Amino acid sequence: MDKSFYAFEVKSATEEDIPAIHKITHDAFLKYCENAGLDYNIEALNETYEDIRNDIDNKHVFVVRIDDQPVGAVRIEILPNNEAYLSRFAVADSNRNNGVGKILMSVVDKVMKQNNIKILRLHTSAKVTALIRFYYGRGFYIANVEYSRGYPRAELIKEY
Repeated sequence: MDKSFYAFEVKSATEEDIPAIHKITHDAFLKYCENAGLDYNIEALNETYEDIRNDIDNKHVFVVRIDDQPVGAVRIEILPNNEAYLSRFAVADSNRNNGVGKILMSVVDKVMKQNNIKILRLHTSAKVTALIRFYYGRGFYIANVEYSRGYPRAELIKEY
């Protein structure tokens, strides 16, 4: 009997991860636009390899792998006043709902505590119930909803 198990690994992203990060992020944000009813003209879909390289150099960027295949990524920018901003949270479509997002958020929580971060912020579509539910389940709450990009974007906060 085959007793194969997934081997999850989370690591800081390197330049060799850029193509995988680009694909995972692009595919996830296409789905985001579809679910939010957006016109596919958002920053995440226009990002270049150079943009990702810049984030790797200036932010905490993590990649989660299953059996050495990249299946998720997240970026965290440490800000002044013990705050941070989470962006480009993305999980490959074929790996959604199997714990990859929870694993990434556990790494984010660890990094926040290591850096003495008190407030973590992010934005997501207020219309995508599954995302709001996911973030609520990780301890976030909606602090504000704004329309500066032409759709209702919820600002979510997690306090540490």
